[in-house]
Amino acid sequence: MPNIRIVDSLEEIDTSHWNGLVGDYPFLRYEFLSALQETGCVSVETGWKPVYLTLWDEGILVGAMPLFLKSHSRGEFVFDQGWADAFERHGLSYYPKLLCAAPFSPVTGPRLLVNNSLYRHILAEAAIALAKQLRVSSLHILFTNEADLSTLGELGFMLREGIQFHWHNVGYKSFDEFLFALNHDKRKKIRQERRRAGEAGLVFRWIKGSEIEDKLLEFFYHCYVNTYHEHWSSPYLNLEFFRRITRAMPDNLLWIFAFRGNDPIACAMNVLSDNALFGRYWGCTQFISGLHFETCYSQAVEYCIQHRIQRFEGGAQGIHKMARGLLPTPTWSAHWIAESRFSDAIKQFLDDERLNIEHYMEELNQHTPFTKKGSPC
Repeated sequence: MPNIRIVDSLEEIDTSHWNGLVGDYPFLRYEFLSALQETGCVSVETGWKPVYLTLWDEGILVGAMPLFLKSHSRGEFVFDQGWADAFERHGLSYYPKLLCAAPFSPVTGPRLLVNNSLYRHILAEAAIALAKQLRVSSLHILFTNEADLSTLGELGFMLREGIQFHWHNVGYKSFDEFLFALNHDKRKKIRQERRRAGEAGLVFRWIKGSEIEDKLLEFFYHCYVNTYHEHWSSPYLNLEFFRRITRAMPDNLLWIFAFRGNDPIACAMNVLSDNALFGRYWGCTQFISGLHFETCYSQAVEYCIQHRIQRFEGGAQGIHKMARGLLPTPTWSAHWIAESRFSDAIKQFLDDERLNIEHYMEELNQHTPFTKKGSPC
């Protein structure tokens, strides 16, 4: 009979057993989560207390959920601060809440980690039981995939839809072939951005994790911090975290650097799985018109074409990404609210929000950047 065990650190679990449940999804790999915790990015002090829910059958790990007790809603990319305000106005505490997610990573993937689909219901029901035991206000499962979403819907979780922008490789043989699939205006815009980069004397380099020098990693981190400060925010991750994952999972990391001569002036960090590239962080030390778009999108798409990668996910939000060939794609989260009064109100809000999002998706799809002949749809 399977049994549930709560652990506060992955040190209690064999690396290969955990990664066997995760598959090729890099943001929940043992190495990624351990680096977050061991470098203090995920901790009680930062408002991310790990309470990993694990499922065992005859001493074998057969299921897991990356759960965290959260004392705030930062670093999630699915915004529920309005719900928290409503709780506070009625004299109730919204925090702590229970969260299932890949920390700081708005990337769709598995959340009910199992080696047999039959265990999904057991895990989800155990997560609700844990939420009740801990007496938290709510349980939130963010950026979950379709397989998990079906199970969560059956168990009464409220489903919330969002939008991201993803690029799909339909077998392009070159970047020029991709450009010719776009309409004239979008093709012209990308060529202008590439020409400006060339006129500024920039050369781009793709560097895998196993190849990056520490001084370039330090430059990237300087850019990463600077981008947060420019938006009046504080970075979630420290330099040691990036050093850890560079050593532990180098094949999953790709940096795109813009150099002028021997000096880097911009960079974007991407994460790789077997068939997808995920854009995560970017920064620069000099402003050049179009540099952000070239570094973060065009270079990433060109890398995918050359390496036959099927999908590029450009990160959270950003309608401007459509002009670079990234198309609107739905994302999903699932929510369980302990207090029935608020559960009913939030369900109505989500129903109304979903209608608005569906109308917005229809409007976006009417303005595809592709010609009819070149459309990947």
